[in-house]
Amino acid sequence: AKVDALRPIFSEYGLIRARVQVEVEWLLALAAEPGIVELAPFPAAAQARLRALAEGFSIADAARVKEIERTTNHDVKAVEYFIKEQLRDDAELGPAPEFVHFACTSEDLNNLSYALMLEQARSEVLLPALDNVIATLRTLAHAQAAQPMLSRTHGQTASPTTLGKEIANVVARLQRQRRQIAAVELTGKINGAVGNYNAHLIAYPDVDWPAFAQRFVEGLGLV
Repeated sequence: AKVDALRPIFSEYGLIRARVQVEVEWLLALAAEPGIVELAPFPAAAQARLRALAEGFSIADAARVKEIERTTNHDVKAVEYFIKEQLRDDAELGPAPEFVHFACTSEDLNNLSYALMLEQARSEVLLPALDNVIATLRTLAHAQAAQPMLSRTHGQTASPTTLGKEIANVVARLQRQRRQIAAVELTGKINGAVGNYNAHLIAYPDVDWPAFAQRFVEGLGLV
C-alpha cells in the first residue's frame, strides 16, 4: 500500500506500456524522416490513433501482449506483434506495420522504456511526495520558530535552540536532496545491435542516423 502509486509505472504492465510508447514514437519519427521514402508522414488523425495505442493502453492490452508472448517466447517481439495487430486494418497507415521495430534491437526498446518509467515515477510520485513533506515541515518550522528546546553536543546538553530552527534545518537538507534527484540525467540510446547503426546504414545509408537517434531520444525527454 505504501508504494501503490508506483504500481502502474513499475509493474510489468507499466513496462509493456512504456515499450509500446517507444515503438509508436519510433514509427512516427521514421515516418517524418524524408530519407525513408517508403514511409510517408502520417496525417494528424493517424498520428493520434497511433499515440492512442500507448496513451490508452489497458490491462486487457497487456494481457493480449502476454498471450502473444506465449507464442513468440520473446517479450519485446510480442509488443511488436501486438502493435502490428492493432494497425493491420488501418488503410491510412499503409506500409507502417512493416516499419514497426525497424532496425531496433531489444535493448533499444528496453533502455528507453526503463528511463521513461524512472522519469514518470520521479515527476509524478517521488518529487510530489518530497514537496509535500517539505511544505509540511516548513509550515511546522514557522509555527514552532520560537519554541525553545535544549540542544545536545558531545553526548550532553548544549546551548539552547528552537524547535522551528531544527526543523528548518531538515527542510534545507531535503530541498538540497530534491534538487539533486531532479537533476539526475536519465539517458537512453537507440542505435541498434551492438550500437553501430548497422541495419540502419545498410537500409538507408544517406540518413544521418546518429543525429536522428539523438533527436529521437531527446524528444522522449531523455538525454
